[in-house]
Amino acid sequence: MNFLPAAAEKILMIRLTRLNQVPLVLNSDLIEHIEMTPDTVISLTSGQKFMVRETSEQVIERIINFRRAVLNGMPAYNWPMRNSEPNSVETARHPERSERSS
Repeated sequence: MNFLPAAAEKILMIRLTRLNQVPLVLNSDLIEHIEMTPDTVISLTSGQKFMVRETSEQVIERIINFRRAVLNGMPAYNWPMRNSEPNSVETARHPERSERSS
């Protein structure tokens, strides 16, 4: 079940999951710091805090992939998209690799 509006999937941000399994699309530019308590807590510059299921390493990896894609002028895919679109920056950069695995 997808709780995100269709427009949110077109915005290039990182997708995370709240502890209650509800998807969260987050602007990584607003992250002030990430706490590694038993749960991952993301603090934003606005003072908002979000507890997410992903580890801090996974959040950082998604931020790096997003920024790398932006700098390369490519769409950032941090989650599987509808209509069989590529689900990673690597697949978008090298479509022949996904063809080989088919």
